[in-house]
Amino acid sequence: MSTTRNTNRSRLLAAVLGLVLLGTLGCTGGGSTANSQDPVADVPVRDGGEVVIGAEQEPACADWLSTCAGSIWGDWLMRRPTIPVTFDIRKDGDDWVAVPSDLLTGEPEVESTDKGMTITYSINPDAVWSDGEPITSTDFAYTAEQIRDGDNIFDKSGYDTITEVATPDPKTAVVHLDQQYANWRMLFSNTYGVLPAHLLEGKDRTATMRDGYSFSGGPWIIESWKRGTSVTLVPNENYWGDKPHLDKVTFTFIPDTAAAFQALKSGQVDALYPTPQLNAMSQIEAGLPGINSQVDPQSGNLEALWINNDAFPFDSEAVRRAATYSIDRDALVDRIYGAVDVEDPAQSFLSPLVSAYASDSFDQYELDLDEAASLMEEDGWSKGSDGIWEKDGRQASFVIHSLAGNKRRDLMLQILQQQFADAGFDVSIETTTPADLFTKVAPAGDFQMGLWTLVDYFPEPTLDQPFGSANIPTKTNGYSGINFGRVSIDELDPLLDETETELDVDKRIETTKAADKVIADSAASIPIVGIPNILLWNEKVGGTVSINPAEGPFWNLEAWGLAEQ
Repeated sequence: MSTTRNTNRSRLLAAVLGLVLLGTLGCTGGGSTANSQDPVADVPVRDGGEVVIGAEQEPACADWLSTCAGSIWGDWLMRRPTIPVTFDIRKDGDDWVAVPSDLLTGEPEVESTDKGMTITYSINPDAVWSDGEPITSTDFAYTAEQIRDGDNIFDKSGYDTITEVATPDPKTAVVHLDQQYANWRMLFSNTYGVLPAHLLEGKDRTATMRDGYSFSGGPWIIESWKRGTSVTLVPNENYWGDKPHLDKVTFTFIPDTAAAFQALKSGQVDALYPTPQLNAMSQIEAGLPGINSQVDPQSGNLEALWINNDAFPFDSEAVRRAATYSIDRDALVDRIYGAVDVEDPAQSFLSPLVSAYASDSFDQYELDLDEAASLMEEDGWSKGSDGIWEKDGRQASFVIHSLAGNKRRDLMLQILQQQFADAGFDVSIETTTPADLFTKVAPAGDFQMGLWTLVDYFPEPTLDQPFGSANIPTKTNGYSGINFGRVSIDELDPLLDETETELDVDKRIETTKAADKVIADSAASIPIVGIPNILLWNEKVGGTVSINPAEGPFWNLEAWGLAEQ
């Protein structure tokens, strides 16, 4: 759920600052700034050449089905360029919608009854893997079974309803579900795609893919992954769609934002997709000669305080609500993002990408220390001589876990620590790596509160993933699921189930908003702010360069090239 874009996946763990932000960036020194609503110039390119792109994070592994692949950067760098999917996310008017990819011949046939759902995929006869073998229905069956029946799977949502994948012929896959599934377009798309059965069947999938793999069903193939240094992609000569213009793309890992900006300004890298660190925003605002920038206010990024509802002291709803009344989210957002005119905190756990489904239920929480104190006292707490709440010999002490090396988050954590202290909570901070946080600490529930960003990958509501009790990762289920907060609310699960199975859009919006309100009323976690997407590239890079809030900045890397002079 990451996004740091640290993140997790279907809703991986990593935004809307609003159009006001665009006004602060402006055109700078020879470069230009655009927002996602503007047409993006298609700069003519020549074939051949190489670009180098700075990457903030390195994934822990490249087995995309596994919990170890929780970094969104891994998805952007390697999965999307190499793994075929059934649906792409493209813009239609003001909305981002799912459209059949070139893996299929068109929209799948869907039959829905009271007993379940059947989805028939017609696979593009030209679709082949990089070794020339055709992509077939057997690949669909293999992928579904790996996710449904496997251990250590990142998320089984939807796949756990699959009863059978029939393969009446190599280019037809018929998927039977035992219930209606509103997010059916996310199957074989979103964070997983389709894997090659002829190369993986009978093998240890994780061992084969963990450190990178040599196959591809996309426009690119992984040439090398040098741990700690870079990932290099080269064109897949057997790709049946639009071929890349470039001979090579190298992603070089630069976790330090200041170093990344210096590398961009010096020409060591040709593009960046930085998280909106304060120094990054100030540099963009000051001007980056020769650098183009795009800011996307309709991102899928939601930064939040994630609460472990099973861990003391947050196993009490009263304490969770008191904690929520203890922080001044307006002041926090203004302090962190005020320089770029971002003022409003998020009031829902649905990101701007899926805002049509979102309520504003968290607007019931504003800084109110009297209300916080009242809730604590009603729950049996009293303040000790040091001003910290105490109950049954235990203090209201907790740790906020987050990611190291992010100066914006460091500042946010410091502000939160002080706000909680003013309300009588003893708070400490621990930071670690994305791999440790999202593959060990969070899945094991070994935390009380965490600060990270969730990324929506698909324009469909997925509150069930972080809040449905069926998605709590446990030893029994192989730590599958991203309900790291162990949220289990009797009233919530039926609403999430209805949202997951309701095919009528208006009814689905109604139930999603109702679920959002239950989450807010119980303060299961605390949304902080939507975070914008920012893409920077120098004038060496041409082609159609633009942000796709669902698929990331490199969604059309094959359309990039060296600009014709």
